[in-house]
Amino acid sequence: MPIPDDVTGDEIDKDVRQELQSLPKGLAEDVARNLVMVANLIDEDPEQAYAYSRIALRLASRVAAVREAAGFAAYATQKYSEALAEFRAARRMTGSVELWPVMADCERGLGRPERALAMAGEPEVQKLDKAGQVEMRLVAAGARRDMGQLDAAIVTLQSPELASNSVQPWTARLRYAYADALLAAGREGEAREWFAKALEADKDGATDASDRLAELDGVEFVDVMDEDREGDGENEPENKAANVEGTHEQDGEGEKAE
Repeated sequence: MPIPDDVTGDEIDKDVRQELQSLPKGLAEDVARNLVMVANLIDEDPEQAYAYSRIALRLASRVAAVREAAGFAAYATQKYSEALAEFRAARRMTGSVELWPVMADCERGLGRPERALAMAGEPEVQKLDKAGQVEMRLVAAGARRDMGQLDAAIVTLQSPELASNSVQPWTARLRYAYADALLAAGREGEAREWFAKALEADKDGATDASDRLAELDGVEFVDVMDEDREGDGENEPENKAANVEGTHEQDGEGEKAE
């Protein structure tokens, strides 16, 4: 597959570059460039990212970073069995537990939430850093919801990290998952409060908390262009902006998990 000339392979993380030093120089460069393409495309075009990951895997299957990248590319395309196999291979090579939460989420994707819950209780979880432990909590809550245990999912998400006013990289997603679970349980007022808290912490747009809040508040987004087309046919200046209409109902107080 073609790779743009401006992708040199030097863009990869230094730890990955170090891993690739075990390969002949030319091969290491080829693998690195394919890994860069995986990283660049995994969010916007996961299928293409997956294709590049397969090339890297064919070239250097004994490199842990390559197996991990292949795992994430497969995960992004919902090939959960393949992703789990790659993550397990990477873990065998490195001995690291950092992939434990995403491995558990693969079990959810395969329709085995009970296995994900079992993994949440394994000793490996205690070896995770704080971010990894929060991720594991999100996965466990998702598994509870998969099994129809909504109240248990809500309790699972209740934690010091959720209660903290400190904003960390995981804060928005944790608050969002909690709000989503509350809404599913019919606790709309509390859900709105937590969607608002998720939005407050979501500086990078990792969630759609603003849209969920708008839905709860009864806000409708109307395309002005569509309104003009449905009008009387008079020539009016084209307006590409969305017009926000709606009323904020008085609804009392005011995660999706992976």
